[in-house]
Amino acid sequence: MPPLKLGIPKGSLQDSTVELFARAGWRISVSSRSYYPNIDDSEIECMLVRAQEMARYVEDGGLDCGLTGKDWIIESGADVQEVAELVYSKTSLGRVRWVLAVAEDSEIKSVKDLQGKVIATEAVRLTEKYLERNGVRARVEFSWGATEVKVPQLADAIVEITETGSSLRANRLRIVDTLLESSTRFIANRSALDDPWKKEKIAGLAMLLGGARKT
Repeated sequence: MPPLKLGIPKGSLQDSTVELFARAGWRISVSSRSYYPNIDDSEIECMLVRAQEMARYVEDGGLDCGLTGKDWIIESGADVQEVAELVYSKTSLGRVRWVLAVAEDSEIKSVKDLQGKVIATEAVRLTEKYLERNGVRARVEFSWGATEVKVPQLADAIVEITETGSSLRANRLRIVDTLLESSTRFIANRSALDDPWKKEKIAGLAMLLGGARKT
């Protein structure tokens, strides 16, 4: 049988994901020079993929399954099967939040005050849907990295991911609202689940990773 193609999130979730697999009984060795980590299971082939792109590659079949945040599934709009929720993040076993934040002294007190304003974020689609639900028209600009420093000179507000809020406070930002609470999901390609062998292998991974998460 061809190996199961598994996506490991590159970046902030990488180390905690490798640790979770170790607790579940798989040893993954990541090299700084390769996007293909070694795993001590001949039936699995790993690839490092940014969490932001994971759902799209799983949907397209480039990967059979992978781990990414619920936020990035929503942001990409990908049609994938969520096999399991694995509640862990970069530094903890908890969930993360996407929040609307402004400068401490900003006159913006609620989403309604964003009418006609500029919002910087990496999660453009998520933010646009939030504004639409609240009947607010504002300009949403894509921001790659260091989003916190863009308020107030380059943007009136930001939508940013946080676990504790400490980085926002350090940059003298105030949280106005929470758009989404997110956690890591184990996702699969729908066609891969039509294959009996892949379906069984994916189910076994989900069961063992879920058990390891609770230890």
